[in-house]
Amino acid sequence: MYTDNTLTPREVARLCALGILADGPASYADLAASARHFVSHIIGPSLDAMGQSIELLKYEGLVKTMDPHDAGDHEVLAISELGRQELAKLLLANIRHGATELNKLIIALKFRFLHTLGREQRGQQIDLLADMFENEQDRLESLRLHHKDDVGYLRVWLDREAAEASDRVAWLKALRLGEA
Repeated sequence: MYTDNTLTPREVARLCALGILADGPASYADLAASARHFVSHIIGPSLDAMGQSIELLKYEGLVKTMDPHDAGDHEVLAISELGRQELAKLLLANIRHGATELNKLIIALKFRFLHTLGREQRGQQIDLLADMFENEQDRLESLRLHHKDDVGYLRVWLDREAAEASDRVAWLKALRLGEA
């Protein structure tokens, strides 16, 4: 993790793989394909985010190979208890300020695997995301005020972006009420 407790691209790939396995065992090939599919559909192909080796997860004890008798012809992986702890740690990481493609992926992964956390931790993550979008609203409003006399389409675009951030905040607050 970075010093501000945010995820590196490598940790994002780790989060994705561990989250997939938290939902149930998967073959080595299915795990790799599922992680690649999700990441590439959120941010496009990315060597940084897909550079995580499944073998490294096995070596670190975060995933385990299931009994070959239960697995059939293919190697089937399952998340270990240590892997569940790592998954929770990764899901609880902060999100860096700014609208980056990596942040978009981290947010999508948080929503995809939020159900693996306990109720209190889920609520904290929803609050973190709501705060992030409220800060985005404030940033956009400040920019809009600065450019209030400009000609062109910037204000229209900023209004649209601010409305989207506002909708996200309202949705997250409603989701949080459902978690309480």
